[in-house]
Amino acid sequence: MISRIWHGWTTPANADAYEALLKSEIFVGIQNRRIAGYRGIQLFRRNIADEVEFITVMWFDSIDAVRAFAGEDYEVAVVPPKARELLSRFDARSQHYEVRAESKA
Repeated sequence: MISRIWHGWTTPANADAYEALLKSEIFVGIQNRRIAGYRGIQLFRRNIADEVEFITVMWFDSIDAVRAFAGEDYEVAVVPPKARELLSRFDARSQHYEVRAESKA
């Protein structure tokens, strides 16, 4: 299993609009692509000083599945134009980790 982690920041004024865009359009669009090996996405949000930080964690079966999502240079961030309009800054590249263990309650 591969975890793809990405960070983006926005202003408090744009945070709710950005979260709504993610949930209503971007996540749905990813799901509708029906990428083989895509297992889902999680969204994290926190307020920090004068910004709001968002983290997405995507789950894939393999790096090949990540490539099917992001392209051959799979570390490049996939940030649609509507999202770029609401973000003040974001990671240009995503980080990828091999999941080595998992423990559930």
